[in-house]
Amino acid sequence: MTSNPADAPTPQTAETGDGYQVVALRYRPQAFEDLVGQGHIATALSNAIKQSRVGHAYLFTGARGVGKTSSARIFAKCLNCVTGPTTTPCNECDVCSAVSTGEDVDVLEIDGASNRGIDEIRQLRSNAAIRPSRGRFKIYIIDEVHMLTQQAFNALLKTLEEPPGHVKFIFCTTDPQKIPITVLSRCQRFDFSPVQPNEIAGRLREIASNEGVTADEQALALLARRANGSMRDSQSLLEQLFSFCDKTISVEEVHQLLGTSDIARIAEIAAAMAAKDSSATLRLIHQTISEGSDAGQIAEQLLGYYRDMMAVRVGCDENTLLSCSPSDMAGLQQLADQLGLETILSCVQVLDQALVRMQSSLHARTLLEVAAVRICNLEHLDSVSDLIKQLSSAGGGANVAKPSTNAPLKKNEVARPPAPPESSAEAKQQPSPANNPVKTTASIEPTTEPIAAQPRVEPVIQPAAVAQVTTAKSPDHSTEPAAVDSTGTSFAPSGGSQDIEKTWKQALESLGDLTSDMASQYERLEWKSPEVLVVTMSDSYTCEQCGKTERREKLESALASAAGRSIRLDFVASPTQKHQAMPAPRMTRTQQIRKLQDNSFVRQTMDLFDAEVSDFYKR
Repeated sequence: MTSNPADAPTPQTAETGDGYQVVALRYRPQAFEDLVGQGHIATALSNAIKQSRVGHAYLFTGARGVGKTSSARIFAKCLNCVTGPTTTPCNECDVCSAVSTGEDVDVLEIDGASNRGIDEIRQLRSNAAIRPSRGRFKIYIIDEVHMLTQQAFNALLKTLEEPPGHVKFIFCTTDPQKIPITVLSRCQRFDFSPVQPNEIAGRLREIASNEGVTADEQALALLARRANGSMRDSQSLLEQLFSFCDKTISVEEVHQLLGTSDIARIAEIAAAMAAKDSSATLRLIHQTISEGSDAGQIAEQLLGYYRDMMAVRVGCDENTLLSCSPSDMAGLQQLADQLGLETILSCVQVLDQALVRMQSSLHARTLLEVAAVRICNLEHLDSVSDLIKQLSSAGGGANVAKPSTNAPLKKNEVARPPAPPESSAEAKQQPSPANNPVKTTASIEPTTEPIAAQPRVEPVIQPAAVAQVTTAKSPDHSTEPAAVDSTGTSFAPSGGSQDIEKTWKQALESLGDLTSDMASQYERLEWKSPEVLVVTMSDSYTCEQCGKTERREKLESALASAAGRSIRLDFVASPTQKHQAMPAPRMTRTQQIRKLQDNSFVRQTMDLFDAEVSDFYKR
């Protein structure tokens, strides 16, 4: 074999006494310049040889058929060639010929899947100490190295880290995540990227020309896209076409062999689904399957078509297309504009779910037709999204419960819920927002004058649950005076004083910080109005600290979460404690945790279990 594809054997000379050799083996790269799509790998390995920086262990990772094992063989030939070490092996000496066929005594190719135990690795370690027979290095190429057992990896570690000077390791794998990090850290890793479709098509064109076969450019492009970045897969498909098509390869023959449909038919099905014509869509699917296409292949082609449609919709150029050719850009753009991005994304999800189910079902065609009909009945999701945005910006129903952007709340003010009709005579004369839905925030003209905030929609609260009297830590309802609001209406006790104190304590427990510690030093709670709760603090210092804007807003938020409605807080100092000395501040939660960590027993427990104090409970 030679490294030049033009000198590759013709079909007449490929027949030997050992049998026919497939295209993937006959056109296997024999030098770094023959590697397709892996220029960065070839450059790195060539420079390592030129600069005498060849490592003792390499890891080649990547998908199937991208050139990992071929690169390992080329690298081995470069190191052991009679003219080397060199970046261009001669491919004529006995060493190069033996390495190319996998028969060299100093370049050992090991299948990791069938030699994965600790016994095989022990034998490898013992043989590694023996010097090479005729080459400079003894090179071990272990394919699918991730299949080795954990014990085998452990047995290999020491030899891998400090091998004899004449030993080189080259590991090849498609699943590097399964390799222990201890092995990865001892190797130079090279990631092989998928081969681009245009590069695959160019290589297939060279092979077809050398084989004396005329191939349509569109057919080669279809094979290249079908290979999904694998050069070996594309060459295997080309091998099938050589037998199927004889001397000429056309697009129709490629579709017939692969069980796929022409892209024009896929575009026709997509157009019928975009027009929401379920009947036409099912007729086209039936016709396509009757012509020999597979239901699973049709679903995959539709998924690829919608993927390219999505790429066109977001503004990508023709170079990003995976399933379609540049000549299909106009049709993709038209359908993308008709459907919109949100609808395209939904179509992709429907097809993907159908493909997953088709893999484990005997009714692939039915699942494809169900997915197609579901796509036909999808709403225009972009229109729905635009409508929601318009309603939000215009102050529609979604914003009725929010304060107007033109009427910000004043400092220390909260939006009040509509007063119950039974609470006062004045409330009966006020119109309810639910009875006047036309007056939304969108109808308010901007003004520089501060205006009242729009009322928030809150659940209707009965007066017995809102109008509650003065609450103390140990209340006596028989002697409690009634609270009076700004309208002169009194709120008689109705057994709700314990409820507000319970809600207040729940709000403080949800905070669990210094603010809740200060707010817990209250004497009593009393309703000033249905929306205002007066909290009498034990001293003026605590009242001042809790009355700060930041702390008060935090307490109001916690209380609103616990009570289910907005309540404004007013803090006042107790007249009896106003002139007393300021009490010592209570320790915060962080300070109490630190104090616990200083305890000798807790510290010993932390050291014993390698733990830390995350929380504590009060008795």
